[in-house]
Amino acid sequence: MSVMGTRVQRREDPAFLTGANRYTADLDEPLLAGALHVHFVRSTIAHARITEVDVSEAAAASGVVAVYTAADTVAADDLDPFPVAIPGMIPDALARPWIAGEVVRFVGEVVAAVVAETREAAQDAAELVVVDYEPLEAVVDPVEAARDELLLFPDHGTNTALEVPFGHSGDALFEGCEVVVDRTVVNQRLAVCPLEPRAMAVTWHDGRLVVFMSTQAPHGVRNRLAGIYGLEPEQVRVVAPAVGGGFGAKINVQADEGLLPWIARRLGRPVRWAETRGESMVSMPHGRGQVLRVEIGGGRDGTVGAYRLTVLQDAGAYPSMGAFLPFMTRTMAPGTYAFPKVECNVKAVMTNTTPVEAYRGAGRPEATAAVERALDLFAAEIGMDPVEVRRKNLIAADAFPYTTPTGAVYDVGDYAGALDAALEAAGYDELRAEQRARREAGERLQLGIGVSLYVEITAGPAGNQGEYAKVTLHRDGSVAVYTGSSAHGQGHATSWAMLAHELTGIPMERIEVIAGDTDRVPEGHGTFGSRSLQLGGSAVWTATEQVVEKARQVAAELLEAAPADVVLDTDRAAFHVAGSPSVVKTWAEVGAAGDIAGPIGEAPTGQPIEAALTFTADNATFPFGAHVAVVEVDTETGRVELRRIVTCDDAGRILNPMIVEGQRHGGIAQGVAQALYEEVRYDADGNPLTANLADYAFVSAAELPAFELVPLETPTPVNPLGAKGIGESGAIGATPAVQSAVVDALAPHGVTHLDMPLTPERVWRAMTTV
Repeated sequence: MSVMGTRVQRREDPAFLTGANRYTADLDEPLLAGALHVHFVRSTIAHARITEVDVSEAAAASGVVAVYTAADTVAADDLDPFPVAIPGMIPDALARPWIAGEVVRFVGEVVAAVVAETREAAQDAAELVVVDYEPLEAVVDPVEAARDELLLFPDHGTNTALEVPFGHSGDALFEGCEVVVDRTVVNQRLAVCPLEPRAMAVTWHDGRLVVFMSTQAPHGVRNRLAGIYGLEPEQVRVVAPAVGGGFGAKINVQADEGLLPWIARRLGRPVRWAETRGESMVSMPHGRGQVLRVEIGGGRDGTVGAYRLTVLQDAGAYPSMGAFLPFMTRTMAPGTYAFPKVECNVKAVMTNTTPVEAYRGAGRPEATAAVERALDLFAAEIGMDPVEVRRKNLIAADAFPYTTPTGAVYDVGDYAGALDAALEAAGYDELRAEQRARREAGERLQLGIGVSLYVEITAGPAGNQGEYAKVTLHRDGSVAVYTGSSAHGQGHATSWAMLAHELTGIPMERIEVIAGDTDRVPEGHGTFGSRSLQLGGSAVWTATEQVVEKARQVAAELLEAAPADVVLDTDRAAFHVAGSPSVVKTWAEVGAAGDIAGPIGEAPTGQPIEAALTFTADNATFPFGAHVAVVEVDTETGRVELRRIVTCDDAGRILNPMIVEGQRHGGIAQGVAQALYEEVRYDADGNPLTANLADYAFVSAAELPAFELVPLETPTPVNPLGAKGIGESGAIGATPAVQSAVVDALAPHGVTHLDMPLTPERVWRAMTTV
């Protein structure tokens, strides 16, 4: 019986639930014995000249071993400047310093590093570091930053970090359109808030750099650190123990993390650092942060003729991956719609705020939120049901593969089918009837209904790198699966074992999945961009197929038969000659024979039967879906309650529905949170107003209804599993659906748009000021 598509319990969970797993801050590794602890002193001012950093009292404090400032890192002949994230696209002049020495550009920037025997001693001593600042004016609004009236890097001459014009045809784009709607919408800045903040432990051992780190991409960290410290990749070992969430912010190496190997080498001892929650809120990269101008035109029959999206990305104080995110937004700008003309131009600017990087969806949620808002505004302008406007403009199911005006090649989809399934499950007509009745009765709690469709790109463009896997058959018939993917909640240990079991019949409990250690897994790219199953899983699948074929050769010799006559009975996990099932050779027998004899026709090697490869897909995949949100809005207080969220999300062929549903749940929760609760806020001077979880409205289960999940599978031809990504879908589709539902509830008050988050105050003010 096939295990594919069945609800297999996650084998990872017992260790998490019982506390058996260890996170970076908890590690008790022999290599880390006698480790020192690092605490960073961070700027409390968003923009200022540093006139003095006095570390004398801190350096003399009990337990303190060293205190480093910019003077130390600049003078060091064994430390090059911290490299920019996107060489060739971001000027070197905009690189972030290891430690700020002349100017600080955001609250949370490192101004000193205290090293002590204990974490507590380092924290206490950090309070003794005295920094004198000469405050400068700050700019926190990207729209203001784009005016270049106040510059973060005066020598650069502009706050623009990256701009790529793709063409702008002016009013000619909307020639022939009866109606044109123009609106600016904000996709607000978010804090990533993984349950485990960043953490890292570093030592130099036998001439090698050994790093334990909470990361999504151990091999990327290895390669980055090797480049920084002039090492070959094999001279660096990176281990990712249990990782408590990443959501994109733990892909790259940040400057404070990258400095730790230098400190360890300088002091000749291991060092450790674990970020506090307060640090995390201001120093871990933020997400989103776009201002988007949408222009949409078409006929009064609901047909859209042209769409223009202009993206202004807030990159924060130092441009890194955040400056690249608008390119992902541009790629997905048309969404699920067959708009004949689309333009999208992008610009990333610097502000006196925490740098921005990837966050669940990374540019694609912004594209979907923009186009769905545009369609709602267009529908309101022509007086048509927003569902019908969407249906009228969807890409047809028989149009795939479909090349969009922005150059994406959608693999396969049935957007109308997803919309119909979600509407039917939600009871759309009945909901509209209830809404009419409430409006006619003038009830205090008004109903809002929001619908969104989305399509996203997964395993791309980084998916072109592929993913590594090695599958090894041991002498006892057990299997080891080595994967370059690095799980932090995705369930790879379960999924990869399912794949190997499906092809071999070997029980899952005899299949070990090994990941997150660059010494044990020599190649890999990590887990991000919803790439794991379609790339990492396909690599495991293909490598296992090769192991099966090699094992068949060995079994044929043991059975004294031609390989073509030998079949694998996966129900019994044994090989036999076709038509003679009574005489079998088990995996253990084959493993032992193969280990001794080596491949058929070759000299004995003593090596196990195994296969290693990197799987590369020819294209990204494009999962899609439709979400329906139902809210109640209290017209006297502005309070919004999400009553229902119905989602139909495609992820290609489903391997394990339980894992897919878990990914959908997490994404939906974060999507709802953005719509209703979460926002990183600063005052005019760049002081963070949401620097802890008391002020930042982190969503909990208490604010969420039960999610209504509608199944849908459209297998892709791009990989042998037919799989697409699912990890980010919920965060892409839920946000515009909920936003649309709230605006829909406010329609009788004349409200046509409201930026997120849709807090009670914002909703109440909209109703009372229109």
